[in-house]
Amino acid sequence: MDVVILIVALLFVAFVALGVFVSVKAVRAAKRGVDRTISQARRTVEDTTLRARSLGQTGAAGELAQLRLRLRTSMRATQDALQAGVAEDASLSESVELFQRLSAHGHELDDELRQLERDPDRVRVAERLQDVRERTERITHAADSLRWAARDRARKFAEDDLSSLSAQIDVESGALRHWSSAEEQPEREPRAWPEPEGSGAGAAGAEQAGPAAGDPGRPEAIEPSDPRRQQTYPWQKAPGQAKPETTT
Repeated sequence: MDVVILIVALLFVAFVALGVFVSVKAVRAAKRGVDRTISQARRTVEDTTLRARSLGQTGAAGELAQLRLRLRTSMRATQDALQAGVAEDASLSESVELFQRLSAHGHELDDELRQLERDPDRVRVAERLQDVRERTERITHAADSLRWAARDRARKFAEDDLSSLSAQIDVESGALRHWSSAEEQPEREPRAWPEPEGSGAGAAGAEQAGPAAGDPGRPEAIEPSDPRRQQTYPWQKAPGQAKPETTT
């Protein structure tokens, strides 16, 4: 009885622990989903704000907004392209590592651009504008190079696969159309030259003479029957035997 109670208690504890584990995983997954949604919403709002500033403001403030928007757009597009490509091509893992190193410089530049936007000293901001413009150009150029290289590699693989597939389809189509050659009559084999002995005119004469004696295919002549050897059957009358007279 004690063993049964112990087993039931262990099962109860196991079920409780499993329920807690599942609940924690579900809460963490929900939290990640909420954080991802909040991050996307915040990113969308910030991008919209930067786009409005780049179009509505002039001078250093408008140019800073344009630089931030260009930097964020290029880095995000490259990140999405590499993450989508590395799932199918493992050789892009090194490119992903390089992009992570480049991303650190991008985040640093984005923070600096944000601080310059809030800096009230416009003279100081104008002096730093040339430097941040060059850094933005270098980072976005590197990101664009990685993105387009990954896309060119994926397109090259797709073209090679399409070419191979087209060649296989052409071979299969030819095999499916093979009925025309199968229906043709087979050609006779050419005679050897010179012809072997017994062929030619001699063979033709032999064919005209007909089958030789003893040939199984030749019909045998029918000999006339000898009347002396004719067999007498019991119902036939012997020669010279008179027919018995019947008495009335």
